[in-house]
Amino acid sequence: MALPVSPSFSLVGRRALVAGASSGIGAACAVALARAGAHVFLSARRATELNKLVGELQTEGLQASALVMDVSNVSQTQELVDTHGPFDVLVNSAGLARHGTAIDTQATDFDAVMNLNVRGAYFLTQAVAKGLLAHGKPGSLINISSQMAHIGGQDRAVYCASKHAVEGFTKAMSIEWGKQGIRVNTICPTFVLTELTAVTFADPEKRAWIDSKIKLNRVGSVHDVMGAVVYLACDASSLVTGSSLTLAGAETAG
Repeated sequence: MALPVSPSFSLVGRRALVAGASSGIGAACAVALARAGAHVFLSARRATELNKLVGELQTEGLQASALVMDVSNVSQTQELVDTHGPFDVLVNSAGLARHGTAIDTQATDFDAVMNLNVRGAYFLTQAVAKGLLAHGKPGSLINISSQMAHIGGQDRAVYCASKHAVEGFTKAMSIEWGKQGIRVNTICPTFVLTELTAVTFADPEKRAWIDSKIKLNRVGSVHDVMGAVVYLACDASSLVTGSSLTLAGAETAG
C-alpha cells in the first residue's frame, strides 16, 4: 500500500498577526510561528518591548514586523488590520485579569476585563475575518482563552465569565465562516508561569491550590502553548474548528 502523506506543519508563505505579543504567552507564540516560517506581525501597546523582540527575531533570520495596537480600541484595530492585512493567521493573546471575590466585584473592574477580553477579542477576530473574506482566503483564527473557560476558579468570577464568552463566540464564528475555510479555535492553558503570573505563584497558599488542581504535577510553561499554536495555525489541523485545545494537565477532567 502507498503510505499516507504526513501533514505539513510549515507556515512558510503565511502572514500571522499576534496580539499581546510584547511578553509572556503572546511573545512565545510569535516566536513559534516565525520559526515555523510565517511572517509575523507582533502587536501590543508597548512599542519598546515590541521592537526589541522583533529585532531578536530578525537577528535569528526570521520574518517579523512590529505593529503598535490597542485591541480594546476597536476602530484603530480595524484600521490597522485593513492597512496591513489580510492575515492568514490570528493569535490573540491580549487579555486582562482583575481577581477578587464575586461579592466585592466593582463595575469598573468588570467593564475593564470585558472590554478587552470579550469586546476587544471579538472585534479583532471579526476584523481579521473580514480581510480574509474580502480576499477569498481561508485562515486560522486563534484566541488564547483559559482553562477557566471550562471550570470555575477561586476569586475569578469576572475572568471566568470573560473566557466563557470567548468560547461562545468562537463556536458561533466557526459555524458562520466554516464554508469559507476560516477556522476559529481557542487554546485554553492552565496556570502558566510568566512575569505577569509570578506574583500569584509566589503566594504559598495560591501555589498549593494551583498544584492541587493539575494532575501532571507541574504548572504550564510558554513552551506548552508554542506547540499548540503552531498546530492550530497550520494545515495539520485543517479539520479543527469551533474547538478548544485545553492544555491543563487534566485540571478540567474532574
